[in-house]
Amino acid sequence: MAMQLDSCFGSFFLCIFCFAWFLTFPAEAAVRKYQFDIRVKNVSRLCHAKPIVTVNGRFPGPTIYAREGDRVLVKLTNYAKYNISIHWHGLKQFRNGWADGPAYITQCPIKTGHSYTYDFNVTGQRGTLWWHAHILWLRATVYGAIVIMPKEGTMFPFPKPHKETEIILGEWWNSDVETLVNRANKMGLPPPTSDAHTINGKPGSLFPCSLKHTFSMEVEAGKTYLLLIINAALNDELFFTIAGHNMTVVEIDAVYTKPFTTRVILIAPGQTTNVLIKADQPPSRYFMAARPFKDAPVPVDNKTVTAILHYKDIPKTVIPSMPKLPAPNNTNVAISYNKRLKSLNTPQFPVKVPLKVDRHLFYTIGLGANPCSSCQNGTQLTASLNNITIVMPKVGLLQAHYFNIKGVFKTDFPDQPPVPFNYTGAPLTSNLGTSLGTRLSKVAFNSTVELVLQDTNLLTVESHPFHLHGFNFFVVGSGIGNFNPSKDPARFNLVDPPERNTVGVPAGGWTAIRFRADNPGVWFMHCHLELHTMWGLKMAFVVENGKSPEESIIPPPMDLPPC
Repeated sequence: MAMQLDSCFGSFFLCIFCFAWFLTFPAEAAVRKYQFDIRVKNVSRLCHAKPIVTVNGRFPGPTIYAREGDRVLVKLTNYAKYNISIHWHGLKQFRNGWADGPAYITQCPIKTGHSYTYDFNVTGQRGTLWWHAHILWLRATVYGAIVIMPKEGTMFPFPKPHKETEIILGEWWNSDVETLVNRANKMGLPPPTSDAHTINGKPGSLFPCSLKHTFSMEVEAGKTYLLLIINAALNDELFFTIAGHNMTVVEIDAVYTKPFTTRVILIAPGQTTNVLIKADQPPSRYFMAARPFKDAPVPVDNKTVTAILHYKDIPKTVIPSMPKLPAPNNTNVAISYNKRLKSLNTPQFPVKVPLKVDRHLFYTIGLGANPCSSCQNGTQLTASLNNITIVMPKVGLLQAHYFNIKGVFKTDFPDQPPVPFNYTGAPLTSNLGTSLGTRLSKVAFNSTVELVLQDTNLLTVESHPFHLHGFNFFVVGSGIGNFNPSKDPARFNLVDPPERNTVGVPAGGWTAIRFRADNPGVWFMHCHLELHTMWGLKMAFVVENGKSPEESIIPPPMDLPPC
């Protein structure tokens, strides 16, 4: 039955049928099966055609539909020339890191001509998440939505929408992305920025050759719609708005929020945001639009991607109204928006923020430059946490931990930076070398962790969206400048902080998160800007087993890919 569902997802209206069908699907049918075939397909955008890596020949790929409590089986077969792995972004994968997906962290990649079945349970989560490739820069085209319906008989904590649709924000390069990245790495420089952003794989009618590559959503006057917004872009935080219409934010990263109304949302790579919109404007055609937020002196693809909100029976010849987007460097809008995000915190959806902290961590985020004899300037741009640039292993870290393979990694990642300094003072452009190593942080099972992520002005300040695999966390505080451990914790929100899996660290500022380490395994944490991940802005936690088998990592599956 799930395979039949998968074939219907190409049509918006059929998806609405599937959405309604899931609301009444019998509880005993709890296994959802999908087949993901990784294939190369020629695709044309912006007057350029090129081969791209796809899932089932689709860009974006198919949506995974499930219900809270379901088991999901995704058999992936790789027919492309690249090794592949898929990460189910935001799914906690309790005790089951084998299904998490990041290459060389929890698995070795799936080689050409081979298959692997991702087998996982959807436990205690409902809402919008997403999946994407987690090796090289393949998530430029290999991504799609995950829609998790609540348990039978459980209602949404907001008015039921007439329909829902996915809005997946992405990026497009006219040239082959892997070729660009490899060339840039040999020079020690960043690759060029994307040529366009996309909405559901389409750049919109403001770009050449794109009239037919514009996503359009039909609405009926007076009815309310739920937009499932996902930022699948590789390197850009994005402002998103709809001409003439308010949006009511009701969910972030598959966690319900206190509803609030806004004209614009800010969404970082890796994040999801669900909003309600009411078709309450004069029937016409209205642009939905997105463009980057970047308040640091680094290059971005600053063009505007559009889609169309199309009122029923309005001729397509009507020119859509254009919304006003914030300036790309409008920090005030970004900070103001993020401050409004709060967890719902009701008896049905309580907030369980840790009030007692067992382990305090302070990680500095830095860019740097290491010697490189073959690079253009004799140095290669790099990135680090606490001045450590990770060296990726040749075997999965989870396998090394589970089977106690010696010499793959150390568990001495420091809780504090090696040398304190004025983190956000004048730009530091000397002593930019970093320490290289495969160093992880060991965390006791069920202990509570507070982590402060501090941006620095090594080369330049920059905002960084950080994603923690295996957990949700509570964003208890954030600020501009240097974190003050004697004053800032007094202002933490421990009542209804937003609960997320990906959070932005502001340029020249800090963000504090808390989580309970109740999920044993090896869990990746990294900047979700693909450029920075590639440069080494990543680490991993080793969460130890508890005292019982129910608090321990499950054994690996028989078809786990070998290295």
